[in-house]
Order: sequence, then C-alpha cells, then structure tokens
Amino acid sequence: MKLDSAIIKALSLDPTKTTVASHGGSGFTTTAKISTVLKDGTEKHFFMKTGNEKGSNVMFQGEHASLNAIHRAVPSFCPQSFAEGSLADSPGAFLVTDFLDLGGRTNANSSEKGSGMSFAAKLAKLHTTSAPIPEGYSKPVFGFPVPTCCGDAEQPNDFTESWAEFYANNRLLAILKKSERTNGKDGSLRSLVEKTVAETVPRLIGDDHLDHGKGITPVTCHGDLWSGNKGKGRIGGKGAVEDVVFDPSAVYGHSEYELGIMQMFGGFGSLKEYHELCPKTEPVDEYRDRVKLYELYHHLNHYASIFGGGYKSGAVAIMRDLHRAYPSAKSEI
Repeated sequence: MKLDSAIIKALSLDPTKTTVASHGGSGFTTTAKISTVLKDGTEKHFFMKTGNEKGSNVMFQGEHASLNAIHRAVPSFCPQSFAEGSLADSPGAFLVTDFLDLGGRTNANSSEKGSGMSFAAKLAKLHTTSAPIPEGYSKPVFGFPVPTCCGDAEQPNDFTESWAEFYANNRLLAILKKSERTNGKDGSLRSLVEKTVAETVPRLIGDDHLDHGKGITPVTCHGDLWSGNKGKGRIGGKGAVEDVVFDPSAVYGHSEYELGIMQMFGGFGSLKEYHELCPKTEPVDEYRDRVKLYELYHHLNHYASIFGGGYKSGAVAIMRDLHRAYPSAKSEI
C-alpha cells in the first residue's frame, strides 16, 4: 500500500522511515495505519482515511474540524486530527488523525497516567464547556464552521443565534429535502415535518422557553454518538486506556441534542452520573419530549439515506405523539 504524496507533505514525513498498512474498515472509506519515525527519533502512529466518493472532501473536512473541536474541550475524549485534503496521486480525499488503539491494554509499567475521567464525566465536561466564539460574532452561536456529514447526509451548519431556528432549518427541513431527493415527494411526511417545525419546535425548544426564558449556551456536541462510535482505547497508542469517541459530526448546539441518537439506539446505560454533572435543561418535565424531538432527526436521516422505510414509521410516530402532547392553539379550538 503506497502513501499518497499529499499526505507525506501534509505531515512532513520521511518516506524512507514510514510504512502504511490497511487497518480496520468503514462503510464509506478505506482505512489504514501509518507508522513512522519522527525527526526527533520517536515512533509515531497515525490513522488514515481515504475516499474517492462524491462528497469525500466535505466529509473529511467536517470530521477533521469535529474531532479537533471535541479534542480542544476534552483532550482525552477523542483522537486529534492532523490533516485533511485532496489526494495528489489519485482522485479522492484524505483524513489523518492520531492512531486510536481500541481495546488496547494499559501498560502496567508505563509512567503515563490516564485522565481518570469516566465516559459520563467526559461527556458532561464537553457539554458544559461553552463553544468558541466564531469570527464576526461577539458571543457563542449555534452551528459549526464547516458542513459535516451524519452518515452520507451533508449537514448545513450556518451560524445562527437561535437554536430553535437552527434545528428547524438546518436539521429537520434540510433532511426532509434530502429525503424527497432520495425517496420522492411525500405530502403526508412533509406536512408532519412542517407542522413540527412551525408548532412543536418553538413550543419545546424555543429560545424564549428554555431555561425559564434565559435560553441556552451553545456547547460542542459529537452529533452522531451512537454506541458504535464510542469505545475504550489508547489515543496514539500511549498512556492508559480511556473512554473515547470517534467519527463525529459536531455542532455547537443544545447539550440535549446529543441524547437523541444515544436514546434511539441505546447502549449507554444510566445517565445519572452525566446529569449530576450536566443537569437537565428547564423545564425538566419536558426533558423526555425534547430528547424525542432530537431523536426525530436521526429517524428522518436514516430514512433519507440508505436504511429504508422502517425509520419513516419511527419518525411519523414521534411527530404524531408530540403533536398530541403539544396541540396547537388551532387544534384546541
């Protein structure tokens, strides 16, 4: 397996001291492990993804920014990303990150210590650390500096000061458009989504409603945190085994947005420790319904992508349940 010259240049590698071999697997990309000796004589391992599908550049640019956003807030929670871009020797794109030794064991003789933080503590720290202030703004806002991909769906992340507006336009309505391109027009589904956007979103996550009208502070969310995107491993092959996450599609958003896909597929157990460190947003009695509203996006995304009609029925059920629980003023007349 030959290493592309664009990657050699991006990482300032010595080709005579560098090897690359296939490692792991991915549904959308080719993956490999790069082993090299740096100028100071230390051995270094990287993880590389390459892809030549349409949209690979966008996918890798989004993952690069997402990993580094999480890494800046909680360094022990995910690998750092070092480079992304277009391949030079063949069509396609690349992403290079720290190598993540999943399932590795802590070296008992190692002087390097782990963070000592649980998965819940790391996620809570991520969700209680204010997002950075984007250029041109005077405070943190919702969105992300670049588009990201959740599965094969490209997500628009234009910055906005309204979380309800962001979630309505950049998630629900955006994925509805992709669904119509993939599956064809569906008047009934469109009507349900538009009703949800117009009535349920402002009712449950309106900026003047959350936290007694004070609103919420944007924090970094992983964005695709199902159980298959977390594990235990050693970042860079060094130190103690840590709870880690990977394959993010980050957004600066509401902390509870993260919980939608976590609830959808399960595998995370109790969130008691997490919520002791990152309390539920007020009004707490609407917490479960907010998480359901966030889960809705992932049902629609799976339906719009490659996973079929079963997810459409899940989306429809969520919307109808929420419409019954929070009827519009017209419905009450």
